[in-house]
Amino acid sequence: MSEEIEQARAALSGIPGIDGVGELIRLGGLTNLVYRVESDQGPLCLRLPGKGTEEYIDRKVEKVNAFAAASAGVSPEVLHFDEAGVMLSRYLEGTVTMGPEAFKTRAGAPGRAARAFRQLHVSGETFDFRFELFSMIDGYLKVLGTKEVELPEGYHDVVGEAEAVRAALERNPAALAPCHCDPLCENFLDTGERMWIVDWEYSGMNDPMWDLGDLSVEAGFDPSQEEEMMAAYFDGAPPRDLWGRMVIYKAMCDLLWTLWGLIQHANENPVDDFWAYAVNRFERCKRLMAEPEFATHLKAIDGG
Repeated sequence: MSEEIEQARAALSGIPGIDGVGELIRLGGLTNLVYRVESDQGPLCLRLPGKGTEEYIDRKVEKVNAFAAASAGVSPEVLHFDEAGVMLSRYLEGTVTMGPEAFKTRAGAPGRAARAFRQLHVSGETFDFRFELFSMIDGYLKVLGTKEVELPEGYHDVVGEAEAVRAALERNPAALAPCHCDPLCENFLDTGERMWIVDWEYSGMNDPMWDLGDLSVEAGFDPSQEEEMMAAYFDGAPPRDLWGRMVIYKAMCDLLWTLWGLIQHANENPVDDFWAYAVNRFERCKRLMAEPEFATHLKAIDGG
């Protein structure tokens, strides 16, 4: 038995009411250890927090939000969540874990994801934590200041250019809603009829258009997929200013997750080449902000 499996079984042994545990199967996960657990209660999903995640994840906040997302009907039932971040939830049978290719090949997937977001955003649930883009950028920079890691060349210049975005958003604050805030494709589980959303580590009250813009980036949506997503979310043509917010957030999420990737690189997370991840996201952000249409979308937020 591997050390990781032993760790998972030890965690399960400390959860009340979980008996008859059988096979454990390691699932995906960039920063955490995730397992499918066969049990006398049916298949379950165990998540163990990854090394170093306590530096930038508030597990108390995540716990509140994971239960709220389940109450909203967009995420599986949570059975256990302790102070260390060990979480046990129902395993969703009959679903496909999404990726960029699956969003392209599974007909209607962008629309199903958008409708799941809409269900969450209008649910009336309240998440702990205010996901505030520029405060998080400042926070990640503070974490990186304690580590020996370089920023991609020109990062602070781009952050400076993003001040125009900060100003436009402050002039036109959005009505906040419970948002996922980290819509990696793999956080979507598709039945073909509906989409489930998992992993609430970065969730909080936010502008709903962040979720749509970030998903477009993560899934590599082309214009037709973006149109499908937005039409499904709004049940028709989206307002011009909200389309502009979605596009603006495409750039801003890359700016933010560049720093997240650098933290993973500094923590020597072996799951991926996080230096390449950070640099690629930063370069994509710069390209989008340099496009003439970016200024047009920024003006749309101001009603221009």
